[in-house]
Amino acid sequence: MARIAGIDLPKNKRGVIGLTYIYGIGKSTASKILSDCGVDENTKVQDWTDKEVSAIRAHVSEMKVEGALRSEVQLNIKRLMDIGCYRGIRHRAGLPLRGQRTKNNSRTRKGKRKTVANKKKATK
Repeated sequence: MARIAGIDLPKNKRGVIGLTYIYGIGKSTASKILSDCGVDENTKVQDWTDKEVSAIRAHVSEMKVEGALRSEVQLNIKRLMDIGCYRGIRHRAGLPLRGQRTKNNSRTRKGKRKTVANKKKATK
């Protein structure tokens, strides 16, 4: 099992898919890494040689991935909230911030709400 950037890559997946298990590496970046290192995309992770794994590890170590990238993203969000811009306010309120409508949808961001029934007024 290959361990790159502190992540155990799944050994039965193709190389290009296995690299996407690292935070900050998507399919296009993974294919670019493999082509730069001279590794076939369709080769399974378990079939990589030690030389290929070390080349991939060296290439990934130059990039900002995993913990460093997560902390940078969190600092960017905190900065938006501190300056009080629109996106920061939406982050603080837990609402969608890229222009989506919130009247009917956006349950992922808002969470499931419980409906409160109206109380009937006492008749005089």
